[in-house]
Amino acid sequence: MDGVPAPVPPMLAVEGPLPVGSGWAYETKWDGFRCCMRVGPDGRTKLTSRLGNEITGVYPDLHGVLADATGGLPAVFDGELVVLAPNGRPDFQLMQSRHQRGPTAELLRTAPVTYIVFDLLRLGAEVLLTAPYTRRRDLLADLPVSNSHVAVPRHFTADDIDPNELLSIVEEQGLEGLVAKRLESRYHPGQRSRDWLKRPLIKTQEVVVGGWRPGKGNRDNRVGALLLGGHDQDGHLMYIGDVGTGFTERALDEMLNLLIPLTRADSPFHNEVPPDRRRGARWVTPTLVGQVVYRQFTSDGRLRHTAWRGLRHDVLPDQVTTPR
Repeated sequence: MDGVPAPVPPMLAVEGPLPVGSGWAYETKWDGFRCCMRVGPDGRTKLTSRLGNEITGVYPDLHGVLADATGGLPAVFDGELVVLAPNGRPDFQLMQSRHQRGPTAELLRTAPVTYIVFDLLRLGAEVLLTAPYTRRRDLLADLPVSNSHVAVPRHFTADDIDPNELLSIVEEQGLEGLVAKRLESRYHPGQRSRDWLKRPLIKTQEVVVGGWRPGKGNRDNRVGALLLGGHDQDGHLMYIGDVGTGFTERALDEMLNLLIPLTRADSPFHNEVPPDRRRGARWVTPTLVGQVVYRQFTSDGRLRHTAWRGLRHDVLPDQVTTPR
């Protein structure tokens, strides 16, 4: 045994209107990959993804970053891995590239990772899962965090600022949104709870890739568009649209290499794909999960004005549902 505590599956927020009142705290919603960081008494550090995968080796720049802060006590943290662009905002594409390509010398130099810590789940012998949010945040704020790869952003209450004014400030800064957390709530491992309500400023949707259409012109013999799906309430994979913009040149090449081995003869979607969308389509086994931004989800179940953001290695296909 190395003394490093066991990981805790992440608590997840429910999307909804921003609650207003004295019983809530408000935090920035960060655009990255969820991560449980565990620190042993000797400072040894282990990282676990949202799906419970061991990812310590992918981020050597985060080894030991909270060792001094914990003072020899074992600890478990919840937070988000982000890569900050020169303007100080999280860059999801850079983060996705770091996660997918691994810790090359170039990426360690050009895309260093910051761990945004927003919860403390264990400190020493005390497991804090049943402690209220206020106590967990107070303990976290008292830790002497000084490493440049770690940030503990401030949280706000309605006594500090009007939540809607805070949302406007976050929007002006180009950030993703807010998460409201009930002050007296406990931590619910592995559960989506209304004790945490997220209010995103941009509409994003996790999607399952069920097929692709070849491109034309400078995309000849490459991906022109991906055919996207999500699961309905009965668990059926439904076609919900496609996406053909937002790809980097590297992403187009990598996507084609991932799609070709997944080729299958028939559509994986439960519903019918419109003729103009399935013409020339190459169907694939629906194992790849990605994320798109979009402007509207129509009444007939279609995403409109989509753009690709990247693959989501931290989400399983059967966890992807259609927008509600």
